[in-house]
Amino acid sequence: MRYLKTIIYVDNVEEVLDFYYQAFGLSAVELTESADYGELNTGQVTLGFASHPYAQAQFKQSYIRSQPKQPALGFELTMLCNNVSESYDKAVAAGAEPLMPPCSKNEHTQAYVRAIDGTLVALVS
Repeated sequence: MRYLKTIIYVDNVEEVLDFYYQAFGLSAVELTESADYGELNTGQVTLGFASHPYAQAQFKQSYIRSQPKQPALGFELTMLCNNVSESYDKAVAAGAEPLMPPCSKNEHTQAYVRAIDGTLVALVS
């Protein structure tokens, strides 16, 4: 068995794909004709996004819709960066909510932002 992909359910798949490109440089490799599912090129594990209506139809009562303005869900995405400060500034300029500016921790630099879909994103060196 191997870990294949992560899918995050969002309000607008196209908008989120564009945000992740603008903020983190991840380009889309797939977007369905109905725009209810898309994937980004991460180089390793697939990062996909699907619409809330798609998830609600699939999972019915087992699905709780995330809300970007509510507290974040209990997970984060971690992006390895060459320059955390530049990556942080770029993400914020693209619309990410700044949560923790770049700081040194042990031998690494890290920062946190919240993507427009509400996902916590760690930027680390």
